[in-house]
Amino acid sequence: MSVRHFLSLTDLSSAELQQLLNRAIELKTMQKKHVVFEPFKNYVLAMIFEKSSTRTRVSFETGITQLGGSALFLSPRDTQLGRGEPIEDTARVISRMVDIIMIRTFEQAKIERFAAHSKVSVINALTDEFHPCQLLADMQTYLEHRGSIAGKTVAWIGDGNNMCHSYIHAAQLLDFELRIACPNGFEPNVDIMASAGKHARLVKTPLEAVSGAHLVVTDTWVSMGQEEEEKARLAKFEGFQVTPALMDVADKAALFMHCLPAHRGEEISHDMFEDPRSVVWDEAENRLHAQKALMEFLLNN
Repeated sequence: MSVRHFLSLTDLSSAELQQLLNRAIELKTMQKKHVVFEPFKNYVLAMIFEKSSTRTRVSFETGITQLGGSALFLSPRDTQLGRGEPIEDTARVISRMVDIIMIRTFEQAKIERFAAHSKVSVINALTDEFHPCQLLADMQTYLEHRGSIAGKTVAWIGDGNNMCHSYIHAAQLLDFELRIACPNGFEPNVDIMASAGKHARLVKTPLEAVSGAHLVVTDTWVSMGQEEEEKARLAKFEGFQVTPALMDVADKAALFMHCLPAHRGEEISHDMFEDPRSVVWDEAENRLHAQKALMEFLLNN
């Protein structure tokens, strides 16, 4: 049997994705009840970070520990990847010593090359193109608060970035409509958009995207590695801030999400996180539970 990887949401079928979300909720309930569930004693998760993170490291390290295993943190200073060793060689070596690997890096092609030479499952913990683990958490959060997202409308406001790309995949797999409002020049990848068919479309303004929407989502306008572009980006994204007033044109039961970290006063207003429609803290916590379900799924496969 070939090794299953999780490099984008499209590595799952619609049924598998739904199964993962339901399992994440079960694991969350078990954890809240202090049920000890350690099916992966002595398993090791290698965590390769070429991009730093708070939520990704804490959630994966805590998750594998709660499942009975342990985590090995590897920064560029800790591996030969940082010194120019071929990705293929690193993958062959590390995957002979650990049970599962997560990678947070820049180029999607790099993680795909690594996975092609790995003997164990590889998880995309973020690349410049996709952020599928965050979508697991987001979709779990919506399911917990509002039930199935099928047939609903989701508004994406801001940069057509890796999060936006993964939302496009989620729309296809979970059958919702995604409206995307981006400034000119910041639209999502053309090919990824085309693959979505009727499930995703570009609109001209945030107001058009949010009108009647059941979920409103945004992300920072200046991501890691784009600091030199900050001034220019802030000017181009003017008018794309999510505020309680913008949320008022959404469906009365609409939720607001942000993957964090957030820049208050830029992509969101200072009071948006405190709005009762905001579920960002549940969303952040659910990285832990969704990724536990994902690791269980991959290790059992």
